[in-house]
Amino acid sequence: MKKSFALRVDEELYAAIEKWAADEYRSANGQIEFLLAEALKKAKRFPKKKKGDKEE
Repeated sequence: MKKSFALRVDEELYAAIEKWAADEYRSANGQIEFLLAEALKKAKRFPKKKKGDKEE
């Protein structure tokens, strides 16, 4: 299940995210989700999956 929330970012930052997302064939939302997941993995803070958890 995905959680929705409002995110306020500077217009220039959002434009850069949109361009990067388009370059990688993602939506801006998908790019932000990807970047957050990568940052969590790098920091070793990405939640581990429990046995029996389904992929979404």
